[in-house]
Amino acid sequence: MLRKISLGLAGALIVLVIFVATRPDTFHLERSTRINAPADVVFAQVNDFKNWDAWSPWAKLDPNMTKTLGGAPSGVGATYAWSGNKEVGEGHMAIIDSKPNERIAVKLEFVKPFAGTNVATFTFVPQGSATNVTWAMDGARNFLGKAIGLLVSVDAFLGPQFEQGLAQMKTASEARMDRRQGLAPGPPPASPPA
Repeated sequence: MLRKISLGLAGALIVLVIFVATRPDTFHLERSTRINAPADVVFAQVNDFKNWDAWSPWAKLDPNMTKTLGGAPSGVGATYAWSGNKEVGEGHMAIIDSKPNERIAVKLEFVKPFAGTNVATFTFVPQGSATNVTWAMDGARNFLGKAIGLLVSVDAFLGPQFEQGLAQMKTASEARMDRRQGLAPGPPPASPPA
């Protein structure tokens, strides 16, 4: 009887391993929104890593997260490294393609909690005085990633964070546009030197 149970479990495990192995080797995730600001304003939010704290869904998850900006000031060659709690993990990214007001590609290299390399792309399509923004991410899935995907999909896990990030990008971009048009107060003036 015990032998039959063992053989049954071994057979089920083999079937599971084969099923996981046949899952897609890559994933694609994307979300879009319409922002009431011209493409140059929205593009600037992404093309300069100094602006990411205003909209990144991960920026506020760890107030003690360390961030290091390097490379070019913005655009191709700009880099951003981070290390934080278990919610943000550790990794670095670099802008690898930047076409003004059209497209930005960012190579993401995660170290913790799981190692992996993905590419995020942002596309900006002007619609009159507004901009349609699409944030997408593509990457490879190893065996562990495929197995985890049986329990929770990349779309279900990261999709809501992309939506939050785009909503915050909309708020930041529209506030910047309001300041540009003189409809909202800008930052307070600096105090005169003593």
